[in-house]
Amino acid sequence: MLRGDLEWYRRHPLSAGAATLFAGGLAAGLVAGTTSCAAVQGGLLTGLSSGGRSACSGGRGGLAAGLSSPAAVALFLAGRSGSHVAAGILLGLVGSAVQLGPQLRAALLVVAGIVVMIFGIRTFGRERDREPEPDGHECGQAQGCGGSSGEHGPDEAADGRAPRRDAAPRRGAFSRITAPAPRAVALGAATVLLPCGVTLSTEMVAVSSGSALGGAAVMAGFVAGTAPAFALLGLILRRAAATRLAALAGVVALAAGLWTVSSGLRLGGWLPGSGGPAPAVGHPVPATDGPAEMTGGRRGTTSAGPTGAPDGPAGTATRTGGVQRIEIWATRDGYRPGVVTARAGVPTELVFRLAGDPGCNRTLTIDGRDVALPATVRLGARGAGSLRYICSMGMYMGFVHFV
Repeated sequence: MLRGDLEWYRRHPLSAGAATLFAGGLAAGLVAGTTSCAAVQGGLLTGLSSGGRSACSGGRGGLAAGLSSPAAVALFLAGRSGSHVAAGILLGLVGSAVQLGPQLRAALLVVAGIVVMIFGIRTFGRERDREPEPDGHECGQAQGCGGSSGEHGPDEAADGRAPRRDAAPRRGAFSRITAPAPRAVALGAATVLLPCGVTLSTEMVAVSSGSALGGAAVMAGFVAGTAPAFALLGLILRRAAATRLAALAGVVALAAGLWTVSSGLRLGGWLPGSGGPAPAVGHPVPATDGPAEMTGGRRGTTSAGPTGAPDGPAGTATRTGGVQRIEIWATRDGYRPGVVTARAGVPTELVFRLAGDPGCNRTLTIDGRDVALPATVRLGARGAGSLRYICSMGMYMGFVHFV
């Protein structure tokens, strides 16, 4: 039902009011966007507990000072909501011209993965800072040692002199920007640069709305639908960072960062065996005979198993009226068939259909453009070589070999 609604909105942009678009975006976020968006963007939540100053460690790390966990997560969600609504306004006004291209998205994924890994490494530093300090200077005791010993008052140093009131370092412009509150907002706003497959589909609906209000409505609904998952994940990570589980949270952040980097490298075609960003080496890409045509798909079932490289049994194209058509099903575990052989020099159509809920595979990158499925992609007559297509998150890919 959700997929049909979004397809109907794309076909009837003028009749879809702002309230209807908001409801559609909300449903997309709740039903389809929670898992995929959390997988792509959730790593940035580790930055909420990175940095800051600890009262018991002399400013050597710890949770962001002055922000409770709910406040930090709320600021993150506010930044995320603001950036997505702003993107919806631009998409409704300007159209797809402001959408990020596949290569740029791939580069941003790599950068984001590196940042998440840095957050994970800093988590291990906070774990060392949490070690108890000698002579009873542990968290929870008065820094002036006036707790149980009673030797010094709260306003006296160990030598009897009053502590310096101007000991706090001055905060420069960069420190103000990277302070806990602005950092939480900035991390949330940065999620718009890392769209998952469902986000890209929602952005296409915003483009088809043809108005700033419609674009803002559908993106606002989508962000609202995914907010509960992000809030829960953020609170869990903050809680873990304040306990002995901080090291485990760091390991998870490192794994998430590595996964994000590898996804970006696959999406950009920068990994060996990923097919590269170009369709065929040594053969120019002929112009397509129009943009991808959105068609109505039907539900079906296919065999399971991930398709990540052209190593499975190849499918073949069927020819009708001088045009060879290739039917490919997008499933949760990849594209079926993952490898197809077609004849070079013959007009070709790729008919992508959906099998159940394919997750991130519902949006793919092919020929340097993003296509929301179901769709028919007309390629025209192509020379010998290989054409690669890949899901929007860089996880699953498929190949068409022209011979």
